[in-house]
Amino acid sequence: MSRSKRKTPIFGITTTTSEKQDKRVWNKRFRRVAKTLISKAEEIPIKKQAISDVWEGGKDGKRYWKGHLKKDMRK
Repeated sequence: MSRSKRKTPIFGITTTTSEKQDKRVWNKRFRRVAKTLISKAEEIPIKKQAISDVWEGGKDGKRYWKGHLKKDMRK
């Protein structure tokens, strides 16, 4: 890994290093809603996006960065 580098300058727009906690909350919320709907004999949502919003998380997507430096391309 000492020589690994990014091929394209696409970086995350972020204030956090990981979305692990956000994903745990989203999955917990999805499972809770699915359990209640199953107990009511209703149809459960197929995707997590029906329950949660991606833009609520710590990371807000990725962008192409035109003014990147060589240092920024290192992993």
